[in-house]
Order: sequence, then structure tokens, then C-alpha cells
Amino acid sequence: MGYLLPMTPIQQSPATGARPLTGHEPLFIVLNTGSGRGDAQALQDIIRRVLDEAGRRYQLMPVDDPSRLTATARDAVAQARQADGIVVAAGGDGTLNAVASQVLGQGVPFGILPQGTFNYFGRRYGISQDTEAALRGLLGGELRPVQVGLLNGRLFLVNASLGLYPQLLEDREAYKQRFGRSRLVALWSGLVTLLRAPRQLGLRLEYEGRVRDLRAPTLVVGNNRLQLEHIGIDPTELDRNRLVAMATRPVGTLALYGLLLRGLFSRLGDAEHVVNFAFDRLAVSIRGRRRVKVAMDGEISWMDAPLEFKVSETPLPLVVPVDAPDGARP
Repeated sequence: MGYLLPMTPIQQSPATGARPLTGHEPLFIVLNTGSGRGDAQALQDIIRRVLDEAGRRYQLMPVDDPSRLTATARDAVAQARQADGIVVAAGGDGTLNAVASQVLGQGVPFGILPQGTFNYFGRRYGISQDTEAALRGLLGGELRPVQVGLLNGRLFLVNASLGLYPQLLEDREAYKQRFGRSRLVALWSGLVTLLRAPRQLGLRLEYEGRVRDLRAPTLVVGNNRLQLEHIGIDPTELDRNRLVAMATRPVGTLALYGLLLRGLFSRLGDAEHVVNFAFDRLAVSIRGRRRVKVAMDGEISWMDAPLEFKVSETPLPLVVPVDAPDGARP
């Protein structure tokens, strides 16, 4: 479809750098055809049908090679800046993260069509996992400045972690490749991973003017109210532009199973082996490690230590449905 460039500049929001929505913005949709729950062609058909019926201008930008995701997202941002459009990510958590990383600070609105298993980010802001419903919410949506976390300067939407948790995610992805994407498969893979004795990390944590030494198999930093509530950790500090860290002290396999069960029943916060605290900035050194495997919104990578977790000074300009729950509002 063709695009008309704006004839006059539109004032941008000081909070997010993005302009107010008019309801006529063209959509630049980065669609990861290799992620999500179902058929990529069926997903594209739904998108085309809904947007054609609505008379909304759009460009589908499918990606079948994960190595091209960042470049495609960057191209979508450049085109959206020219056409006063919205960049939309369609895919799982990793896809949302990759596209949001290119959007942050660029002065363009960000929309999502979530296709992941748990959809914590979308659910937090009232965005449906049903593609047609998500599209209709996007078409009539409004902008909300959304807090995002940074790990060594790289964005995360839901959480970032090191140690046992990245291993759980790696094993979960392997099981999903074999047995399909479902919450039951995710739970089973976690039980199998915990059978192996996790390696303990020697962590030095610096935050709020404190220095704390801790031995733990994992450290997880959360930025999502729903996920924290789900496991029984108080999320209210997120409303104060802070992040929440969680770590488990060294325990055996049976105790880890107990912690997993507590998490399933939203009681992890009162477990004696769990440490959790809020912070503005957290520096993490790992004894004997110059590089460490980390997970950010489910995607695994290696990163140089020490690690620095903090809240981004620039919020993400997310398009949310106008009937989003009050909890989705800043």
C-alpha cells in the first residue's frame, strides 16, 4: 500500500517522545513467522482482513530468519518516523523485545500482537492474545508511557536473569521444539531441569548504598506486575519506577521443587530460602566470571560482567486499548 507523508509536523509527547495518536496512523508490522502458537499464514490473513475492513494503511514485514529481526525492526522504525506511523511487533516475548529495543527513544508509538505462551507483557496492559481482538484494540488505542528495564544498556520488558533461570528457559525451548508450546510442557521441562544439581554463583550485589554478598543458583530481576503477583512477590515497588530482584539461597533439589510449587500457588514471597528486594540501580559482580549467560524476556545471550540493572529513563510509548484496566495506566 502507498503512504502519504505528513504535510505538517505533529507535536510529540514529552513523556515518551511519541506524538499523540490520531487513529489514522499507518502500521508497520514486524511479524516473526517462526514464533508464536499457530500458523504464520493464518496470522497474516487475519491481520490483512481486519485492517482492510477498517481501511487502515499498513505494511506487513514478515521475518523468517531470526538473524534479520533486528534489521527489519530498524527498517520499520525508519519508515514509521517518515510516515508518522506505528511500529507493531507480532510474535512471542523475544520478538516483542527485539522490536521494542529499536523503538525505544525513537519517537514512534509501539503496538503489539502477542503470540507467546504466557503473554505477561500484553496482559499487563490489557492487550488480548487473540489477534483480532488485539488488532481492534490497537486501531482505537491510546498511548501509555510504559516502564522498561535495562541490563547493561539492553532493554527488557518482563524480566532479566542469570544462573539457573536461563538454563530453565533453554531446556523449556528444547522441550517445546519436541512436544509443542503449552504451559504443561513448560512445567514438565522445569521439573526435569531441577533434577540436575544447579551450580551456585558467588554474587556481589551493590544497590541503595549497600553491598551484599550472596551465594545463589539464580538471580531474576522482574519488571512485570502480573508475573510477580503470579509467584507471590509484592509488585508495588514497580509503581515507584523501580525493579524487583529475586534470588534463592543454596538449597537441594527437593527444596527447589518446593519453591517451584510455592511459585505455582503464588506463595514464593514468603519462602524462607527466597530473597527479594526493590532497587533503582543494581550492580552485580560474579565471582570468577568475566562473562555470564543471561536471559532477557526469554532470549538467551552472553554478557560481560559486571552487570548493571536499572530502569530506562525513557519510557516505551505503548498503544493500549482505551478500555484497558486501571492497572494498565501509569
